[in-house]
Amino acid sequence: MMDRETGRKLGGLLARVTVGAVFVYSGVIKLMAPPEEFAFAIESYQLVGPQLGMLTAQALPWVELYAGVLLLAGVFTRWMSLAALAMLFGFEVILGQAMARGLDIASCGCFGAASGTPPQEFLQNLGLMLLAWVAFKFGGAYSADAHFSQAKPPEAAGAK
Repeated sequence: MMDRETGRKLGGLLARVTVGAVFVYSGVIKLMAPPEEFAFAIESYQLVGPQLGMLTAQALPWVELYAGVLLLAGVFTRWMSLAALAMLFGFEVILGQAMARGLDIASCGCFGAASGTPPQEFLQNLGLMLLAWVAFKFGGAYSADAHFSQAKPPEAAGAK
């Protein structure tokens, strides 16, 4: 039977890998499509104009990709978990305001053309936020962070 600590570590690992994989997938899907597609989705929220929409469409997929890769590897795990949580919270605010305003959003842009409806994506993001919190809390086990924090630096030559 698994003890509580092992369960937390495995849960943290699973949460970290899940959130990381979702962010990598989301970033890659957007990077494979013309940025104008994502910019159009961004502009449908009626929060930014075309120039800022295009800039966001060009930058955000890279941010998602790098955050996802670092989470998968367990590098800067706590910081990347917080970054993912902050991005997801921002996405929730944007989706929530669009739904509250009754905007007709054909595709939220979250996963390119494969995106669900805003309410579906809103619920999915809530689940991902929970997983990002679990990754923040317990995702450091079985990570590059854990490996390097346990490594002992070589002693300086001649030092006693």
